[in-house]
Amino acid sequence: MPETRRSRLPWRRRAIPAKPRPLLEHGALPWLLAVAVATTLPHAEFLPRWLTLVCGAALAGRAWLWLKNGRLPRRWLLALVVIVGVAGIGWQYRALFGRDPGIALLVFFMALKPMEMSERRDGLAVVMLGFFLLLTHYFHSEDIATGAWFLASVLLLTATLLRMYGGAQPAREVFRYAALLIAQSLPFMLILFLLFPRVQGPLWGMPRDAYAGLSGLSDRMSPGSLDKLILSGEVAFRVQFDAGLPERTRLYWRGPSFDSYDGRVWRASFLSTSAAERKPARIEAAEASAVDYTITLEAHDRRWLLALDLPLLLPGEATLAPTLEVLANRPVRYRARFAFRSALDYTANREEDPRLLRQALHLPHGFNPRSRELAEAWQREFSDAEKISAAALHLFRTEKFFYTLQPPLLGENAVDEFLFETRRGFCEHYASAYVALMRAAGVPARVVTGYQGGELNPVDDTLTVYQSDAHAWAEIWLEGRGWRRVDPTAAVVPSRIERGIDAALPEGESLPALMRFESAWLVHLRSLRYRWEAINNAWDQWVLGYDRQRQHETLARLGMKDADWQSMFLTMMAASGGILLLIVCRMLFRRSKPVPEVRLWCRFCARLESFGIRRAPWEGPLDLASRAALESPELAPLVRRAAGHFAELRYGGGRRDHLRDLRDCVKDLASFRPCRPGGKPAGEKPC
Repeated sequence: MPETRRSRLPWRRRAIPAKPRPLLEHGALPWLLAVAVATTLPHAEFLPRWLTLVCGAALAGRAWLWLKNGRLPRRWLLALVVIVGVAGIGWQYRALFGRDPGIALLVFFMALKPMEMSERRDGLAVVMLGFFLLLTHYFHSEDIATGAWFLASVLLLTATLLRMYGGAQPAREVFRYAALLIAQSLPFMLILFLLFPRVQGPLWGMPRDAYAGLSGLSDRMSPGSLDKLILSGEVAFRVQFDAGLPERTRLYWRGPSFDSYDGRVWRASFLSTSAAERKPARIEAAEASAVDYTITLEAHDRRWLLALDLPLLLPGEATLAPTLEVLANRPVRYRARFAFRSALDYTANREEDPRLLRQALHLPHGFNPRSRELAEAWQREFSDAEKISAAALHLFRTEKFFYTLQPPLLGENAVDEFLFETRRGFCEHYASAYVALMRAAGVPARVVTGYQGGELNPVDDTLTVYQSDAHAWAEIWLEGRGWRRVDPTAAVVPSRIERGIDAALPEGESLPALMRFESAWLVHLRSLRYRWEAINNAWDQWVLGYDRQRQHETLARLGMKDADWQSMFLTMMAASGGILLLIVCRMLFRRSKPVPEVRLWCRFCARLESFGIRRAPWEGPLDLASRAALESPELAPLVRRAAGHFAELRYGGGRRDHLRDLRDCVKDLASFRPCRPGGKPAGEKPC
């Protein structure tokens, strides 16, 4: 008895042999390798080249081992490769945590995982990792092409699961069934998209470097800082005007203003940002010059909203700074839509804060003596600030200045070297030199950066402003008339303002792709680009831009006014439950349609019953043919032939000619007439 009790103790129990895990089928490995390639390939553009080569070599090596039925590498060798690879990623990014190093680690692990796959659960891990990697594609791009690749990859992942657990079968059938499963999920996806409560930003926290790749205007400006931005073909924002499009020469999209200068770099002073709440801007504008529009702003990780100069009505989450730029409450880290009303003719701050005016006159000592001497001569000659400004513009207009994106480097006295030696530069060179001259002549001035112009898409009447439209201009303060915009670049190359940067640059300088369209085939290509961008804009507005505001507008059209998250959740559950109930009812009550050979065989057997030969439910075709030969010898050849064709079609590798022959057997049996005793036919046709 004590022995019995001891035997019942957990540590005295006999070990139960573990159930063997299912092995990964040899034919399923190409599917898993295709999954690894499809989910990692879009990241190759953003990964270090050495990591892309390592991952490609690992996947190619695993495919070669599969073809040759070779042995997998040792575990210790894989562990060594993992250690070296992780160390290399850490050295490359100087961290292992964050968006970019995290994606690099996931891609690296996905490439190495097939090297140790031997069981089915290893393949399942690859598929699950593939689903997770698909989400990271949207860190770099959110356009339609990315969505199409995402959908195709989901189809491949679903088909791979079916292939792993369903065994060997034709690839066409696997993809057909996977597409059917995805199609069944589309109604649920649409319901969740329309009714799931929208939140600001993602559902999870983002790492620090999640916004490192965002492009846009900087919070400082120095000669040469805008050249890379001007050479970019990325979209900065899109605009939809409620009425007609204003003239291109009036399309100044205002960004940050810079009033602090150290002789080399322009920055926004602390004074101009801290005074935002204490003394708002005072704007006088004619109502006739007001325009209403909506901006869809791409993420740039800054607070400015790039309104048309000068805004009158702002979104609720924005304020107008004393230096007249529109600032959001938080950095713009996601594509967002903002509605504005702006005045094209205005007077801003007739009475300005004395501290801002003093800041707008400050120049560092010991820099640019020749420019100071020239400006002081203008100050002695002209008593009016507007005439001093006209003298500076006359200098730019009449002297040999050149507009180029490849200016020479400037030294310590950058303004002097630009005005009197190189005379080559682009908008920020001219704006910086002009403001320095105005300040030296006693005229308050500051630099303003933003965008100028844009490209109208005739397909959807949307104005697209690219990063290449980045621009810098100046503002001067005139007593009794407030701040006035002055664009020195327009004095040098008016075509930059009237027709865009592609018309201002000399021949031979590089531009973003698809910006010069002289030849006929390029004009045709431009029309195709307009259509593609119109489709992308619709995708941005109605899919990626389906935010909280647009969700409430859509639900209001559907009859759900003032919908809160509780009502949306209940509606979402009710709609999903209704669709699920319809699918279940269809599965329970639908009648399966017999395949052609079964339908023909049933017709043949039903005709046999008129001759007294009834097929038993358990009886196979060959057994029926044997019994028919005994009961009705005259029918034996026909029954044997029909049974052979059906058996080939149903249980063998039947061909189309077997189906045709089975159909002929049914027709022959329908016209068969058994013989009466004495050899006379029972019907019109002989035996």
